[in-house]
Amino acid sequence: MAKIKDKYDVAIIGSGLGGLQCAYILSKHGYKVAVFEKNHQIGGSLQVFSRQKTIFDTGVHYLGGLGEGQNLHQYFNYFGLNENNLKLRQLDINCFDSIEFGDNFEPYYLAQGYKNFADSLKRQFPDEGKAIDNYCYLVQDYCSKFKLYNLEVPGMSDYTRDSELLEANAYDVIDSLSSNKLLTAVLAGNMMLYAGHKENTPFFVHALVTNSYVESSYRVADGGSQIAIELSRQIRKMGGELFRRTEIVGAHVEEKSIVYLKTADGDEIYADKFISNLHPSITIDLIGKDNFKPSYKKRISKIRNTTACFCSHFVLKENAFDYLNYNIYHHKDIEEVWNINVSKDDWPASVMISTPANTKTPGKANGLTVMTYMEHEYFNNWGSTQNTVTISDDRGAEYQKLKDEFQDRMLKRVEKKFPGVSDLIVHSESSTPLTFRDYLNTPNGSAYGMWKDCHTPLNAFMNPRTNIKNLYLTGQNIVMHGILGVTVGSFITCFFFVDKEKLMEDVRNS
Repeated sequence: MAKIKDKYDVAIIGSGLGGLQCAYILSKHGYKVAVFEKNHQIGGSLQVFSRQKTIFDTGVHYLGGLGEGQNLHQYFNYFGLNENNLKLRQLDINCFDSIEFGDNFEPYYLAQGYKNFADSLKRQFPDEGKAIDNYCYLVQDYCSKFKLYNLEVPGMSDYTRDSELLEANAYDVIDSLSSNKLLTAVLAGNMMLYAGHKENTPFFVHALVTNSYVESSYRVADGGSQIAIELSRQIRKMGGELFRRTEIVGAHVEEKSIVYLKTADGDEIYADKFISNLHPSITIDLIGKDNFKPSYKKRISKIRNTTACFCSHFVLKENAFDYLNYNIYHHKDIEEVWNINVSKDDWPASVMISTPANTKTPGKANGLTVMTYMEHEYFNNWGSTQNTVTISDDRGAEYQKLKDEFQDRMLKRVEKKFPGVSDLIVHSESSTPLTFRDYLNTPNGSAYGMWKDCHTPLNAFMNPRTNIKNLYLTGQNIVMHGILGVTVGSFITCFFFVDKEKLMEDVRNS
């Protein structure tokens, strides 16, 4: 393990994608950088785990915008991430997401490429051509307003000044396109990607997420941790350092500047500047509440966080189940598409079903993942416990019993879609909101960080600069969640350190 130096130019708290990308950019520009991660595994939502030689992703199940010249493709090229070091597999061109309803699981297909996407939907809804064309136009038009999303340098008149853009409600916009409720439910059918809420989710969130996957959709075979591993390799190659199992527990602040960070082992980490990849509220607690302005703390405390998730992962008998080169979003009925807050008795209302891609048996699935929303309150009785590789609390038999009950409900839903699949399962593992909280260090296991609300849209856009002179933020709360959203946020953070015009030119030319 590397030894902590006397002083760094930049010390980064947390090795999530945002932290690693900032470390890469700054190392590339000559900064002496160190990243500090409390867990054994780096990568945040890029972390994977293995059961019986089957690799499961914990957070990143598929990526959009990786086609030649598309936005994430160019950003990834800048970071040296490409087909030479990532095992990328494109999802089915004619169906990257299957939107399904009811007990018969009747599928409706979302295709890649806008012409293909529109033509496919018109075949499924032959009387709705105008609505489908209008939808495609609106999604692309909204996306055109976000400069960094389009690899352009942001200026003074960016999206933050466009109230009409930010305040449009996703449900209202989609619902206004057609009286056909089935079509509008299909168009919103994969809203689990952003925890869509009927009254509050802005349409720009729907547009930015949907556009990426319509342009192109990929999985990383054998796990998304490849992204974190390759970034860490490149950071070290440029002289940066990464420290695992090094938990930051506090900071010494003088005259509104951090002098050093304190580790759980008693080390002191000195740097000129600091970047936190943690949630803003957790950053405030870590650095010390007394060091932040009351107005700043109040603003952060009032912003709601997105819901948590429950995931079940099933290891399957070898060569017994076909690999699904698409994702399934199943809803009990079309009215449930926008329903996040279901009662405990009705849970789960909507689920996402996918098979991890692997290179050993490409046509067969050795695992099955099922994800749904879950309120963290279901596991409040164990809220004081911690359970990770580095810190292990036994949550006891009652916790396991409740988790197994929820897992059985998930499996029953899958069994309806794939009768007999239960007989193919050789091992099962589930993650609760507490699991996500402990490994990702998000409040109550929040899946997508701060909630985007069309009624107060600017509240959840964070300026990376804090009122502590040498502390900056990065991660999914700067602009958006997801691989692309976090990547854009990383560049915004690094604009405070390097010339943004030159940096974006490098991305476009990568």
